[in-house]
Amino acid sequence: MSAAAVAKVQEVREISRVERIGAHSHIRGLGLDDNREPRNVSQGLVGQLKARKAMGVVLDMIKEEKIAGRSVLLAGEPGTGKTAIAMALAQALGSDTPFTCMSGSEIYSLEMSKTEALTQAIRKSIGVRIKEESEIIEGEVVEFQIERPVTGTGSKVGKLTMRTTDMETVYDLGNKMIEALLKEKVLAGDVVTIDVASGKVNKIGRSFTRSRDYDASGPQTRFVQCPEGELQKRKEVVHTVTLHEIDVINSRTHGFLALFSGDTGEIKSEVRDQINCKVSEWREEGKAELLAGVLFIDEVHMLDIECFSFLNRALENEIAPIVITATNRGVTNIRGTNYKSPHGVPLDLLDRMVIIMTQPYSENELEQILKIRAEEEDCEISKDALSILAKISKSTSLRYGIQLITTAHLVCRKRKATEVTVDDVKKVYRLFLDEERSTQLMKEYQKEYMFDHYAMTDAENEEDKRDDSMEVQNDSTSST
Repeated sequence: MSAAAVAKVQEVREISRVERIGAHSHIRGLGLDDNREPRNVSQGLVGQLKARKAMGVVLDMIKEEKIAGRSVLLAGEPGTGKTAIAMALAQALGSDTPFTCMSGSEIYSLEMSKTEALTQAIRKSIGVRIKEESEIIEGEVVEFQIERPVTGTGSKVGKLTMRTTDMETVYDLGNKMIEALLKEKVLAGDVVTIDVASGKVNKIGRSFTRSRDYDASGPQTRFVQCPEGELQKRKEVVHTVTLHEIDVINSRTHGFLALFSGDTGEIKSEVRDQINCKVSEWREEGKAELLAGVLFIDEVHMLDIECFSFLNRALENEIAPIVITATNRGVTNIRGTNYKSPHGVPLDLLDRMVIIMTQPYSENELEQILKIRAEEEDCEISKDALSILAKISKSTSLRYGIQLITTAHLVCRKRKATEVTVDDVKKVYRLFLDEERSTQLMKEYQKEYMFDHYAMTDAENEEDKRDDSMEVQNDSTSST
């Protein structure tokens, strides 16, 4: 009986947002001071002072809207932080500025053409800030009464008494309005706003005059002042959407549901022309303004000559974003042609770009980066182990050194320790090969592999020698 009488207390788990640790999740900004001078280690970035200072100038130009329709090229060796600097720019711009990130190989799809993929990426990077005035009722709830039918069926009616510091009014409520207030759990003493057109209810907080109604309140309770002036006011509401979102909503074949499914397909040029005309009208009337965002194309050398020609024309358009590109190639072929060009980009497009170069990291800078990554992954690592990882990263690559942090941490946990030591790093270094050691191993055991290129090349050379000797013998025979 006593066991049955014991109430079952369910465990209440706090729901927290799960954040995935990505390659650049530790970056918070460009790490510049008030004078736009880069700090050596700040906001997740280390070194690359010239590149970060140059990107700080680009950031100011973007905020002042003086760089629309221009392009920036980040060029440097692999693993020198080109993508990290672009992600830092996105963080510094904030959520109000549209930022679209894509790779050069993403445009090659069977579902849509290359130019359509680039057009959608460009229009995703252009924001439209739409201003509209709406009537709202804002005040403190004095009383909220609901009258329900005696029979239990039929619509409910109610009364809502609201006040400001200057006036007090009673409103008659219908069934829809009562449901909206009950959904927001509105009580007497709450400060709310009600949109007259849509009937949307937004609870701002609790009035200071009711702060002593309860002995204790939760941390989420927000106390605000009772509004002043009239209850019914006109308020300017600003919505920021991208041109691509307007395109998708107005394309009849897809509708707004395509925004959630992601299956937008190709959008007709006539739809885009009509939207451009409408946005121009809104701009003339002062209802909207364009917001030039950023389109970041990583591995830009993967684009072909057709895409480069399209980008060249798109940058001249009146509605164009800031295009930032990145590449790790030197003088190489332009894809789709036999012509060579610096960074694999045609010279006429390179003329439109300002080029920012990144330099290889020093061993000290690599150690700082590895330390930041270890903190991001909640990995405690000894100073000696960190020095060893920095030396490994210098001789191999930074990406390989970062990957060894996670694997060494797992080995450390396996032996039930809390700090990664030099032995853990040595163990994973022996287990996981870098590119140079893997290539050396392949060369040593090349004959053991199937379809070995080196072995086939040797066999072809022997066969060519035999053919040449046979031709020489036939020539000598014919001459005699």
